[in-house]
Amino acid sequence: MLLLLNSCLNFIADFVALCDCRFVDAQGQVIERFLDMKSVADTTSSSLKEALNGMFARHGLSMSRVRGQGYDGASNMRGQFHGLQRRILDENPYAFYIHCFAYQLQLVVVSVAQCCGSVFDFFNITSLIVNTVNVSCKRRDQLAQNHHGNIVNQLENC
Repeated sequence: MLLLLNSCLNFIADFVALCDCRFVDAQGQVIERFLDMKSVADTTSSSLKEALNGMFARHGLSMSRVRGQGYDGASNMRGQFHGLQRRILDENPYAFYIHCFAYQLQLVVVSVAQCCGSVFDFFNITSLIVNTVNVSCKRRDQLAQNHHGNIVNQLENC
């Protein structure tokens, strides 16, 4: 199992730890699942480790089965001496650290969007569309139904 833990600031200024797990199922397929979300008082490595232990206990998981851990570049997460990486490695030496490159991609997209107005507009409009559709179950279902109809039409016209 590969553990992906992210901490972020939510809208009411609490810190939230998000935990995703990747694993290989019986058919050899890689599966990624959102495991849990926990509000923490701060993002120190000790607080995050405590939250992680609670998440694992609630879901009947064992830290000894973790074979990888991936975080962004924050020192509280990846710190070799006092970070969450070290705390998990102290408990399980097989939970190797892998840097999460999705965070770097996000930084690149933000940088490009700041330099180029059309890129900024694209992502801004895209997020508005996604938020508008996802606010309403009716809109989301209607969009899914229209998309299904378009696929069926394209398959029939092949």
